[in-house]
Amino acid sequence: MTMRRKPELLCPAGDWERLNMAVRYGADAVYAGQPAFSLRARENGFKNLDDLAAGIEYAHRLGKKFYLTSNVIPRNVKVEAFQNALLAAIDLKPDALIVADPGFVGWLREVRPEVEVHLSVQANTTNYLAAKFWHDLGVRRVILSRELRLSEILEIKNRLPDLELEVFVHGALCVSYSGQCYASQHCFARSANRGACAQFCRLPFDLVDADGK
Repeated sequence: MTMRRKPELLCPAGDWERLNMAVRYGADAVYAGQPAFSLRARENGFKNLDDLAAGIEYAHRLGKKFYLTSNVIPRNVKVEAFQNALLAAIDLKPDALIVADPGFVGWLREVRPEVEVHLSVQANTTNYLAAKFWHDLGVRRVILSRELRLSEILEIKNRLPDLELEVFVHGALCVSYSGQCYASQHCFARSANRGACAQFCRLPFDLVDADGK
């Protein structure tokens, strides 16, 4: 007989109010951004390590998991600061780190192999070969690209039954493929890949044809 695992309901916790609402209304786990090094750095209600420590302790006290989203894609000048921030955050005992940059995935597997790593949707995983690559690297869970059909998700699961998969069931969808949208950078000089997205895909637009209609 095939045993089916109950899906984990994971909800965003951008600040204390959202954290409390999520865990009180049925979430099995929450995710929150690492200060300065997540894609929602500008709107992050967890401003420092003390905030994170309190949030993680609160979630654990209620029997919930707390995942730390550390998914910026840094340039050279930010690499060392990001590494130091990750090591400090790991000491707070989040249940997993959600990471996008392949270099940082490999680095974490080397320096802190005991830490559970989940691959961010920002890495844009759309097929089973890519999912296997990350799994072989030590990634426990892959958050799949939001553009996939249910049939595609099922095929990845059938081919990689030991890999945990996470999918979005509600939320915004980038106008470009997940992890590859540069509209915010082009129009507003705010990089979506480094935590400053202007939410270009949520702005109102008027579509005008060649006749001005």
